[in-house]
Amino acid sequence: MEEAPEQAGDLRSLKLLKGLVTVLMVVMIVGFIVLIAVLVTNFPGTRSGGGPALPDSIALPEGAVAEAFTQGDGWYAVVTEDQRILIFDAASGDLRQDVEILPAE
Repeated sequence: MEEAPEQAGDLRSLKLLKGLVTVLMVVMIVGFIVLIAVLVTNFPGTRSGGGPALPDSIALPEGAVAEAFTQGDGWYAVVTEDQRILIFDAASGDLRQDVEILPAE
């Protein structure tokens, strides 16, 4: 049997296809590296400081036992087991407000 002569157009299109696949592979590798870098740099605890500044100690009133803690801009709050919210000044640590949580009706 005689072999069909190769056409120059087929070779050019195969070379183009090979080039496109190579470019796609390089773009995917670079994209994956960028994705991993973004995840690593934005992962909690990897930045300097490691998050919001927490108070060294909190002086609760006599008999109060902490149940939960939260903080905002310039204040932090402690929820106690006796259903009160104690709001403290972040700079001085002084008690700003004592809010009683009323039972649901």
